[in-house]
Amino acid sequence: MDEGNCLPRSMPAQANVKLEITALIERKDLAAVKKYLEPWLAADLAPIIADLPVEELAALFRVCSRELAAAIFTYMPLEAQRKLLRALNQEQVAALLNALPPDDRTVFLNELPLDVAMQLLAMLSPDERQVAQSLLAYPEHSVGRMMTLDFVAVHPGWTVREALDYIREHGYDRETLNMVYVVDEGGHLIDDVRVRRFLLSPLDRLVRELLDGNFTMLAPTDDREKALELFQKYDRVALPVADENRKLIGIVTVDDMLDVATEEATEDIQKMGGSEALDEPYISIALHRMVKKRASWLVVLFLGEMLTATAMAYFEDELKRAVVLTLFIPLITSSGGNAGSQASTLVIRAWALGEFKLSDWWRVMRREIGSGFALGVILGAIGFLRITIWSMFSNIYGEHWVLVAATIGVTLMGIVMWGSLMGAMLPLLIKRCGFDPATSSAPFIATLVDVTGLIIYFTVALMILRGTLL
Repeated sequence: MDEGNCLPRSMPAQANVKLEITALIERKDLAAVKKYLEPWLAADLAPIIADLPVEELAALFRVCSRELAAAIFTYMPLEAQRKLLRALNQEQVAALLNALPPDDRTVFLNELPLDVAMQLLAMLSPDERQVAQSLLAYPEHSVGRMMTLDFVAVHPGWTVREALDYIREHGYDRETLNMVYVVDEGGHLIDDVRVRRFLLSPLDRLVRELLDGNFTMLAPTDDREKALELFQKYDRVALPVADENRKLIGIVTVDDMLDVATEEATEDIQKMGGSEALDEPYISIALHRMVKKRASWLVVLFLGEMLTATAMAYFEDELKRAVVLTLFIPLITSSGGNAGSQASTLVIRAWALGEFKLSDWWRVMRREIGSGFALGVILGAIGFLRITIWSMFSNIYGEHWVLVAATIGVTLMGIVMWGSLMGAMLPLLIKRCGFDPATSSAPFIATLVDVTGLIIYFTVALMILRGTLL
């Protein structure tokens, strides 16, 4: 596709595309429809046509080339994909499914109910069915589910000329040609070589002379998070996947990793917000499923907040003697919760980016003690000054306002430092137990710090106000 076709289209042009396509289909000018679609990129066209009436969408796919139809299909939302397949006849569905890249087809089939997926598998050609079944046999969220079998492999004894001839002959329908894999006669991976080196090397040079042994590979059972880490570490556009005998069985490409990065980030953000991961787009997930995923955490947080009432009941006598202390309860608890939420968010994100290891927990703890103390001093000073200034114009805090101000100032120092420490250490503890640290959500940290914050507050008050207000 030429450079002009790769430029983004203006919004008015995109807004009119559906109207133009609809008009062409209504005139039954299928040749014009096909010509109209030629300059479009599949990624640009898919979201525009996804909400066309099902009859028009089906007509559109009937006139598309097989390659363009498969490309558009992979970019469409799941609901639009399912709607389209219901509108096509069995022969057309089979042709479309057989044309899909193996990794994209696996993702699509994995989203369907088992009985529907089995029906679609039966429509595939024997070779494609075998490929699909082999990929679906791997664990969910594993590298095996994401890999494609469309790669180019050459042998070390070939010359560069022979390798380039082989690439020209067999590379047309491959997922990527950025990397060429070198295997022995048994298909065992020896090395991977950037295609640039083939293009810049003398034609009579042997492939084995291009090898540097500097490569990494994945196992099909590896978790996709591990694959994402390796892509980020080695800055590759594709990584080979080999079995336990180092036999090359597929590759994983960076476009799939971008999808994984988006899904993982979305999942972590949803968990950190105090909800289970939705696993579906927010706008399309069934209402009862969203309520179920959100309710479980809300119930846990509600039960946790009930401990706040228990803690206040324990200090009921102190509250009766010093009613002024109740004025600052929201201030105290929210400050500790905010500090904990800050720390947990920073630590979880730093962990996700690989900025530290679990064995570095003591460094994280040391930093949070220091920063928590500094932040506590800042908020404590502000709280002390606030009470001091108000006491110059009002008697709301009584004759012992200095002691009240000192109580608030010291409590804020302690609770902000405690909240920061809890927010930083709890995600690491959860990770140490083998769970996702994102489950230590900001609301969960805040609830935990609320309860312990009250204990800190009244303990400090007893120490400072004993013999005066208490």
